[in-house]
Amino acid sequence: MLSIKAQRVRSIDVLRGLTIFTMVFVNELAGVADIPRWAKHLPASADGMTFVDAVFPAFLFIVGMSIPFAIQRRLEKGDSWWQLEQHILFRTLGLLVLGVFMVNAEGGYNQSLMLIPISVWSLLFYLAAILIWKVYNTENKAWIYTCKSLGFIILLILFFLYRGGEDGKKGMEVHWWGILGLIGWAYFTATCIYQLVKGSLVGLCIGVVGCVAYYVILHLPAVASSGIAGYLPGTGHATHASLVLSGIILSTIYFGGTKGHTLAQKTGYAILFAVVLAIAATILRRWYPISKIGATPPWALYCSAIVTSLYIILYYLVDIKGKVAWTNFLQPAASNPLLTYIIPSILGWFFSWVGINIVPAFMQSGWPGAIWSLVFSLIILGIAYLLTKMKLRLQL
Repeated sequence: MLSIKAQRVRSIDVLRGLTIFTMVFVNELAGVADIPRWAKHLPASADGMTFVDAVFPAFLFIVGMSIPFAIQRRLEKGDSWWQLEQHILFRTLGLLVLGVFMVNAEGGYNQSLMLIPISVWSLLFYLAAILIWKVYNTENKAWIYTCKSLGFIILLILFFLYRGGEDGKKGMEVHWWGILGLIGWAYFTATCIYQLVKGSLVGLCIGVVGCVAYYVILHLPAVASSGIAGYLPGTGHATHASLVLSGIILSTIYFGGTKGHTLAQKTGYAILFAVVLAIAATILRRWYPISKIGATPPWALYCSAIVTSLYIILYYLVDIKGKVAWTNFLQPAASNPLLTYIIPSILGWFFSWVGINIVPAFMQSGWPGAIWSLVFSLIILGIAYLLTKMKLRLQL
């Protein structure tokens, strides 16, 4: 494995915090009426993207930037090959489980045939998630295993309590994997490629090309009409994996593969990487649209180029110039991203359960709605900060 120092890079934390903060903002903004088109996701039929369409790929990219450091930390702790693979598999499984439960809570359920309201079902799910993935600050193994076991038991009960379909005969289904589930598949694919090529920059670049080629091949008319694609993983997973791999490449440029190079040289490589991504996206756009819904290569490559460019600036400001004071409000989202991400859902289900609507009607449309979305996002960061101070931290 290509050596990379296991360290905490402030600019990566800042990028993660910015991305989570923006995710919370755009998720709240999605429920606001009468806002400009550029503030919402574009439909599947559109050829283009808004800044909203770039948030999810930005998070996939930052997942990739963190992978080399995470793997190196585990190796330095003495993890064997099998322990490392177990961690990767369990992390992937955790993301898939979280994604599927969240998706089934969004729709497809038959509440009248469930023993508890969907709001209570969802709150119990988040309680189980916290029990299972909480970072326990204790050496008491018995207590840790008891809490985690209780979480698993709650999940099993909720699984069997769930009823879907008009007749209630359906259980939980994979309608789609959800945001967290898609992250899980992309993380797993990219991590396997990273290990396979032993962190080589050339190998990682080939991995990105391979992901794009997989999409192109499965969309060839002859292949698409043959039905072969129905037996293979979806092309969207490959596109998402290319975003994670691009993040790994950028981390390798700055902290691994160009070790010993000057800042100017590393910045030059990063700029070249962004330019190549943008050129490749432009070429591919002759045949494929820019589409988040379709998870097309031009969309992913353009987004990777944008995030790479943003990180070049952040790295210079934060790590080189030490301009960090403005980033302090992002620290909860940076250090506790999973908890920050699920807090809005927990609050939403709680207020649904007690029957309270905390957002007045005039703040559900137009600029008042946009301002509320921003204020709400800041409130979520504040709650995440308090919970983190109370030692509530989640980690897959």
